Amino acid sequence: MRVRDWDDILADVASDSTDPDGWRAVAGSRRGGLGEDLYFGHPSVGLYHLKTYAKNPRDLRGVGTKVARKVDDGLDPLLPDADSDGRFAVRSAPEDEDHAEEMATRLTETLRVHAEAPTDPDHLFEDVMEAVESPAFGPMEYEFDGRPDELDELSDTFEEAEELLTGELDDLIEDDDVDRGFH
Repeated sequence: MRVRDWDDILADVASDSTDPDGWRAVAGSRRGGLGEDLYFGHPSVGLYHLKTYAKNPRDLRGVGTKVARKVDDGLDPLLPDADSDGRFAVRSAPEDEDHAEEMATRLTETLRVHAEAPTDPDHLFEDVMEAVESPAFGPMEYEFDGRPDELDELSDTFEEAEELLTGELDDLIEDDDVDRGFH
């Protein structure tokens, strides 16, 4: 198991040509520590675990690893289905100014079409993600001030990764001196 910077994992996901709307995620507060846990997976790509924290409002730091090569029948029930209320997406920046203008044009047209006709919130979300060329998006189970039960089950299932990533994140937090109050 290789621990990597969380940005590197998201860059790999962004460069993958897999079906972008097949991803699902579970996230919430870290168990007994500063920051958040995130598991996200795709049936044919696998399952990733990220641990992150905000060093400051503009600087998110973290670590992660791939914990499973595919989302099988044992992991599938722990990830949300299409009926989940939450959504997540991975976003890639436009390559250049022309690409940004193309994206903006597609996004404007997508929103115009949805504003003029009755629309389902899920369809709007999917169409917007396609307009901005999101490489990964889908349903998400998320608790801002807690942990979904599925998050605890995933942490228990991948106990070795949980311990390794917790240690790595705790080292980052200590190095950044964000585990102390102000005086």
